[in-house]
Amino acid sequence: MYGKIGLEEHFSFNDTIEDSNGFLDPVIWPELKNRLMDFNSKRLHFMDEFGMEMMILSLNAPAIQAIPNISRAIEIAKRSNDLLAEQVNKKPDRFHAMAALPMQDPEAASNELRRCVNDLGFCGALVNGFSQIETEESAVYLDLKQYWPFWQIVQELNVPFYLHPRNPLPSMSQIYDGHPWLLGPTWAFGQETAVHALRLMCSGLFDQYPDINIILGHMGEGLPYSMWRIDNRNSWVKAPPKYPAKKKIADYFTANFHITTSGNFRTQTLIDAILEISSDRILFSSDYPFESVEEAAIWFDNASISEPDRIKIGRTNAIKLFNLSI
Repeated sequence: MYGKIGLEEHFSFNDTIEDSNGFLDPVIWPELKNRLMDFNSKRLHFMDEFGMEMMILSLNAPAIQAIPNISRAIEIAKRSNDLLAEQVNKKPDRFHAMAALPMQDPEAASNELRRCVNDLGFCGALVNGFSQIETEESAVYLDLKQYWPFWQIVQELNVPFYLHPRNPLPSMSQIYDGHPWLLGPTWAFGQETAVHALRLMCSGLFDQYPDINIILGHMGEGLPYSMWRIDNRNSWVKAPPKYPAKKKIADYFTANFHITTSGNFRTQTLIDAILEISSDRILFSSDYPFESVEEAAIWFDNASISEPDRIKIGRTNAIKLFNLSI
């Protein structure tokens, strides 16, 4: 399929590049670093060869969210967004952008999102999970009331918000002791992000701001396959929910969330996701350069789904959600 749009596609620059060092074998690091910092060479080559018309680019992880110093987080976020805007403006037919935001300061994050959308022409934001604020041992999540004025701005601007994974802090990762291979995309990314998303659903946030659109990668971080159990555990007891939100969790998942295929290239998983959340809320992504555009595209182009669903997931859902003019 030609014309695919990918929206979990990463870049980096000098201030954040080392955050990605260690995710792959050290032998691979020079190549991964090169791909993260490249806009015009290998990236475009892979896009052209495998039918990807556009990448919606975002900063690597954890980046801004792992900077406890608030003023520096604000500074690096602005610097990253300015650099990305410069690159996108060189090839607006091939690239679009999601903002990096200093969530350490909700007001500064709101202002930066406004600037990126209104002045730089960005089409959304991507934030790497919880933020560390003032100390490296803090983990502050986005369902907290201090962030609700920020979420109001997200709704007013009508742009999607991508909740991207990061590892839990070492002090909160005892379950992974002795099993470091479970960290990162193998397992810890999904678990951490799924709980964060559930916190948002349970908080009442979407009762207050019902038009917010959240995107989860990696086929929904495992959530599509747990929705029934989350809402129906011990149902014979008929006890009322203990969370503040007014509806069932699945109602928020199907009304306020979208998922992407990033880094999860399995047809059975995609079909399950279609049955749970519908093909209208699934979007193609490759997770470049941590994953391969080639593998993502060849799998997706040949997946056993209907052609109308392929076109929606591969292209038109992104055009609609991000209000793209292509």
